[in-house]
Amino acid sequence: MPLRLIFMGTPDFAVPTLLELVAHGHEVVAVYTRAPKPAGRGMKMQPSPVEQEARRLGIPVMTLGTLKTPEALAEFRTHNADAAVVVAYGMILPQAILDAPRYGCYNLHGSLLPRWRGAAPINRAIMAGDAESGVMVMKMDVGLDTGDVAMAERLAITDTMTAADLHDALAPLGADLMVRAMGGLERGGLQLTKQSEDGVTYAAKIEKAEARIDWTRPAREVLRHIHGLSPFPGAWCEMAGEAEPVRLKILRCELANGSGAPGDVLDDNLAIACGDRAIRIVELQRAGKGPMKSAEFLRGTALKPPARLD
Repeated sequence: MPLRLIFMGTPDFAVPTLLELVAHGHEVVAVYTRAPKPAGRGMKMQPSPVEQEARRLGIPVMTLGTLKTPEALAEFRTHNADAAVVVAYGMILPQAILDAPRYGCYNLHGSLLPRWRGAAPINRAIMAGDAESGVMVMKMDVGLDTGDVAMAERLAITDTMTAADLHDALAPLGADLMVRAMGGLERGGLQLTKQSEDGVTYAAKIEKAEARIDWTRPAREVLRHIHGLSPFPGAWCEMAGEAEPVRLKILRCELANGSGAPGDVLDDNLAIACGDRAIRIVELQRAGKGPMKSAEFLRGTALKPPARLD
């Protein structure tokens, strides 16, 4: 029989999993998501992507500020769920909540655990130069992404991938994986394996101070730093302006030949010298403007030798 599920998630990354669970006949009896936040020019309250989809599907939505009260636990138990599926929910689940569903709570995590436990696994994998990433389904415990693993899928990371690219590749891969995991749970055949204690790393939340580009680093490290922060918060540098420096977010780049002092503009097509070799800027965003390809940027801005980016 299909499972009776609670779904807990918030951002775009979680939406494919919700849709796939519903499409495969599971009964999603409630969706827990973060409360609406002000967004846009008018700062209107914007429901999360998961809330928008849940309401479209006619699923009851809960936007609690905490799960640690007796009232929250009592309400959670009233759903009489077989399991809870958690995808980037954004809140800590206390032990009482983890224990409430019949078969427990299962999390979809965007890394190959135990590597990159924590908040920003997609960004950190790219920034660290990892050759691969993936998704894993684990049965949750009270630790930070320390639960036993049920299933995994791997995906190669190329130097052309930005965080947005990897996010968009992992989201449907994870949705399919979670559907297969819930199918195994439904049939009583879901096998769990303890995580290794070797190779544990933590994907700390991205801090704004990390976003400034350091041109003294090797070109490939600069490229991975830029791509790991694209599109948000965006790795940035400054170019000289008429009155004051102008901030540029670099969104996409490629490795290039050439050398010079780190930060030097090497040609008319936005090749920039790094600690070794160079990168060529492919897409960027000037402060106050939208993202644009380098050719469009150069039509309105002269940036060629002997200019430099700081």
